[in-house]
Amino acid sequence: MSDASLAADKAEIEQLITDCYAMISGPAGPRDWSRQAELFHPMSRQIRTGVDENGKPWLEAFAPNEYAANADAVLRTMDFHEIALVNRIEVFGNMAQAWSSYEAKHHPDDETPERRGINAFHFYKGETGRWQIIAMIWDNEREGLSLPASMTQV
Repeated sequence: MSDASLAADKAEIEQLITDCYAMISGPAGPRDWSRQAELFHPMSRQIRTGVDENGKPWLEAFAPNEYAANADAVLRTMDFHEIALVNRIEVFGNMAQAWSSYEAKHHPDDETPERRGINAFHFYKGETGRWQIIAMIWDNEREGLSLPASMTQV
């Protein structure tokens, strides 16, 4: 893979991450999911993780349409803006991954985020020659779990 080809792939993936954050962000109300089929592969999964009050890990996995319905139910009632801090992208052939740290805020200009975490994206470059998100899993900071300094340097 040439340096130019790798740079083009990374730029396309960076734009996918930006577009994904833009799709979920906005004032209270339903989101515009019209770009979801372009950004996410039809077989993709979005996986929310966390721990319960006893520290037991849990996860919820969604197909694209399931995630849109689940997220809209919450986002109809709250302003929510997800802002990328650091994106670390690696590409190998027709697959790529990115660790993307983020801050979630009620308003983009809020000084203190409502939460921070990491989205781990996996991408697939299919027959069309364009990249799509094939999997996305995330977790938020909590007591005993903080973003590493290398993922907070904007």
